[in-house]
This record gives sequence, structure tokens and C-alpha cells, in this order.
Amino acid sequence: MAKESSFDIVSKVDLSEVQNAVQIAMKEIQNRYDFKGNKSDIKLEKDELVLISDDEFKMNQLKDVLLGKLIKRGVPIKNLEYGKLENASGGTVRQRAKLLQGIDKENAKKINTIIKNSGLKVKSQVQDDQIRVTGKSRDDLQKVIAAIREADLPIDVQFVNYR
Repeated sequence: MAKESSFDIVSKVDLSEVQNAVQIAMKEIQNRYDFKGNKSDIKLEKDELVLISDDEFKMNQLKDVLLGKLIKRGVPIKNLEYGKLENASGGTVRQRAKLLQGIDKENAKKINTIIKNSGLKVKSQVQDDQIRVTGKSRDDLQKVIAAIREADLPIDVQFVNYR
């Protein structure tokens, strides 16, 4: 009998790539004419981005620059959860963007439902912040990956440890 194959579904953000994107975005902001004399700043604090700008319009421009750089670096922007815009010192506004790591219970349920509805002979189990999918047929596992990629999930998922 053939041994079982498996893979893990995870949702991770590479913080070093985020740091690189922040540095590149800050370099562009310092060189852009429309940001001259502006108090715009982006900082990475643990698993959270802190964006500071003069007003809401400049904040939106700052976010556009940052998102462009994150996309170029291959960082999933679905895993950014923006907080509300708040007033900061010096007449500026601040907004925090949390970097979501791992699959929470709600999204794990959605993914398990997708796997069950596929009708394939595979088993899935939630392990902390990831999901392990096992099955005898590698073709079934490939079909599960395709079904999850097609689904419109609120987070970005990656497939690792394919054995």
C-alpha cells in the first residue's frame, strides 16, 4: 500500500521583505516632489506597520507607495489589516496596519469547508495556526491546492512541506 502524502497550508508574511519594502518606500517618499517638507514616515514595529502623515490625503498617497513596494517584494497585501485613522502629535495623522501571521479559527473553518466540499479522499486537521492535509493520492492533494487557490479567502495562503 502506498504511504500517505501530505502538505501544510500556512499564512506567513516575510518580515525581512516587509522591512526592505518599507526602506524602499521611504527612499521614494524622500525623493518625491509632492512629499517635500512633509512629515510622512513608515515604521515596522514587531508585526505592525505604523504610517504617519500630514493629513488623510497624504496618508492615502503614502499607502499607495507602500503597497506598490510590498507587491514588488512579493509580500501578500491581503494579510494587512488597517486600523482606524487617528490624530497624532504635531498635527499629523497615524494609522496602524497589523501584519496577520497564521490562519485563525474562522479562516481555518472556511478552508476545511472548501476541502470537504471538494469530495476528494483527503483528511485535514488544524494544527495551531496551520492546516495539514493528508491523502493517499498526490493528484487529490493537487486538486485540493487548486480548489483553495480558486477560493476567495480573506487571507493569503501558502502551501509548504509537500511530501
